[in-house]
Amino acid sequence: MKRKPIGQILLEHTPLTETQLEEVLLLQKTSSKKLGEILIEKNYLNVEHILTALSVQLGISFQKEINGDEIDPTLIMNLPITFAKRHEILPIEKKGNIVRVATTDPLNVEALDEIRVILGAQIETVISTPHKIQDAINRVYEKKSQREISDLDQALELEDLSYELDQPVDLLDVDDEAPIIRLVNSLLFRAVKEGATDIHIEPYERDISVRFRVDGILHEVYKPPKRFQGSIASRIKIMGNLNIAEKRLPQDGRIGIKVGGKDIDVRLSVIPTSHGERIVMRLLDKTTTLITLENLGFSGQNLRHINEVIHQNHGIFLVTGPTGSGKSTTLYAGISKINTVDRNIITIEDPVEYQMKGVGQIQVNPKINLTFANGLRSILRQDPNIIMIGEIRDLETAEIAIQASLTGHLVLATIHTNDAPSTVTRLIDMGVEPFLVSSSLLAILAQRLIRKLCETCKQPHTALDEELDQIGITQTQAAEHTIYKAQGCSDCLNKGYKGRTAIHELMIMSDAVKDLVLKNMDAGTIKKQAVNEGMITLRDSGIEKILEGSTSIAEILRATQVEIL
Repeated sequence: MKRKPIGQILLEHTPLTETQLEEVLLLQKTSSKKLGEILIEKNYLNVEHILTALSVQLGISFQKEINGDEIDPTLIMNLPITFAKRHEILPIEKKGNIVRVATTDPLNVEALDEIRVILGAQIETVISTPHKIQDAINRVYEKKSQREISDLDQALELEDLSYELDQPVDLLDVDDEAPIIRLVNSLLFRAVKEGATDIHIEPYERDISVRFRVDGILHEVYKPPKRFQGSIASRIKIMGNLNIAEKRLPQDGRIGIKVGGKDIDVRLSVIPTSHGERIVMRLLDKTTTLITLENLGFSGQNLRHINEVIHQNHGIFLVTGPTGSGKSTTLYAGISKINTVDRNIITIEDPVEYQMKGVGQIQVNPKINLTFANGLRSILRQDPNIIMIGEIRDLETAEIAIQASLTGHLVLATIHTNDAPSTVTRLIDMGVEPFLVSSSLLAILAQRLIRKLCETCKQPHTALDEELDQIGITQTQAAEHTIYKAQGCSDCLNKGYKGRTAIHELMIMSDAVKDLVLKNMDAGTIKKQAVNEGMITLRDSGIEKILEGSTSIAEILRATQVEIL
């Protein structure tokens, strides 16, 4: 039977008009792109429209929804996740000896033949959208991982692994199928898949808690049996090349792993506690591309001022905030903007988090006395234009940074304080003379990372008067904007939030602010002056995010505190 032309099917089954079809057919004659690709580029149709038409033409069912939670994990036992994601193909149901397979490309005969061999069954093809298939893949492989973890208790019962692992060499001999190894690998896989930045393994008197930090918030994911605490710790320490016999002293290490095609650098910290070794693993995705200042949430006057500051020839630009607030990411984004062949840029960091082409990056190593201060002295002999310091921790580093800025270098650095004005008093408390602070500082940026509301499930929220008063939003502002609250759905793992953005407080060192610094005034007085000159505080920056619908009142209350002026 002769197939009906795809153009005719599109006219019959989609909103496409004849005029639009004729225009696209003319474009296709001079293009190597497929008809569907051009239609999507022109915004005439979406992917679902194209695949619906293709299903009609080929006589194959179109599966609009795929519930990954209902797929039997045994169907994908022998199917690598990399294969499923690369070909956008997934077995979703088995009836007798026939397996229904969802794909975005039913003409990919090679992939279909391969999955037929892997499954050892006849297959029935259905078409679905890339988004639905990828989402289902994530869910069913997560379900498989969870099932493996839940089965570990039974498997671990059969293992002859002692609580303290008195003969650690025995663990080196176990193969890759050992339950302890599968447990640790499953936790790492799940953490990467969920976008966790940290894994905490915390021993208590009667149990162990495994928690992930996702979008800045810790949540418990698993409680392994207490009797396998030593085995789990030893496995992780072996991966990090640490001494598994040493259980009394803190140890730091590094693990390099690959998960789903991503190179992950794991920073490992082990400390002894009263109930055993506490382990924290910080996950850094080395394949992550650098984020621009615009993508970090900068806009308007703050973006303009930052661009002006990072293009200065000399001076210090400080970024402050708590651990995990994105300080280094902001500095990297700034450096990438000014990284040109005519500038010599050198950084000293602990650790080097992003690899940047054209930038000399030094890793701090206290074991050989390569500290920030010592490394900074050596950098100054390398004829740099721009220097980035991972963190100013002491007076020695601060003084060298200031001297560098006063001798024609632009210095970018991070420091730990609560807000921008208190950074000035922090430097003075370290022992830096006020006149040096005043003459060297260009600007101070304080920032926090806040969770963004899930776009799929966020709900409009009528805020109570008490809420508006607490956050500082006026009734007029509330009436003119839609305020949202977190709800929770399958897309955001029922958290109500998905992804993060930053809020900022940028204090430019104006003449008036410098005069206050010279007079050694307190942080409150300096803040009043900066606000009078137009500085947007962290709380005000958070209010902007609430009014634009990016986040909730509850999240900004969590991330900031009341501004006392």
